[in-house]
Amino acid sequence: MAAVETRLPVRRAEGVADAAAPAEADEWDHGDAPAVTQDAAALRAERLAATARSWGLRTAAILAGIGLWYWAAKVHLDLYIRFTNVPTPVTVAEALWRHLHEPKFYMHIAVSMARITGGYTLASVVGIFLGLIMGRWRLARDLLVPYIELLRPIPAVAWIPLAILMWPTEESSIIYITFLGALFPIVLNTIHGVEQTPEVLVRAAQSLGASRFAIFWHVVIPAALPSIAAGLAIGMGVSWFSLLAGEIISGQYGIGYFTWNAYSLINYPDIVVGMLMIGLLGTLSTYAVRLLTRPLLAWQRRGRS
Repeated sequence: MAAVETRLPVRRAEGVADAAAPAEADEWDHGDAPAVTQDAAALRAERLAATARSWGLRTAAILAGIGLWYWAAKVHLDLYIRFTNVPTPVTVAEALWRHLHEPKFYMHIAVSMARITGGYTLASVVGIFLGLIMGRWRLARDLLVPYIELLRPIPAVAWIPLAILMWPTEESSIIYITFLGALFPIVLNTIHGVEQTPEVLVRAAQSLGASRFAIFWHVVIPAALPSIAAGLAIGMGVSWFSLLAGEIISGQYGIGYFTWNAYSLINYPDIVVGMLMIGLLGTLSTYAVRLLTRPLLAWQRRGRS
């Protein structure tokens, strides 16, 4: 009986200790939660401050550039670079405000956007397809690389006479030139992405019994996506450059034609308005491409966080 009585308190003590353990663990967990919350809040605040600082510097840089432009145009600066006939930002703003109340100006923008959409979409489909097969199969690369390297250095302006002869309408000629401008950056960046696929991933998939198509679809393409996204962004910028050259042959609408027509009429404010609109539309288009490709690259952001 004594032995039993001796063991019972020990068991009760152990039970008390076990019952208290979860409470201590809960207190520890609850003590950690505010610290984690504070760290997350501090991280968010730090990111917001960095974003605000970045945008503040960008805004200050733009304002400084506008101020320098205004001063150079106002004093008619003539130090090798001549600002004698360059309009001031105020004059350009007045011209832009006037055009914003004209329906024809929006028609120029809409026509250019439609041409960019058609040529760029076609270039994206063809460029990614060619880049994938050229980056993965040597036969395709040997057959197509000579054409890519031969045609890539030709500027868009040089294609205008041949485009007029090749295509039945002016519209198709402009879309063709825009297509060529976006095609080559997309092809080359896609090839680079495919060639940079880590070989260890390919061998790991092979060791697990994956077929060649499965490796291509689940390993090669995801690994090449960052380079493909970069090529799409670069291609959008080059396509706007090519559009300006292509719209020289158009005698009706387009923001490139608007700019060229202003140059023909020696309308200096409208020249700058057209240039700024091309830059703004190109920037917004490139940003839209980055937004569309961002979900495909979510794994990169998770890997860095």
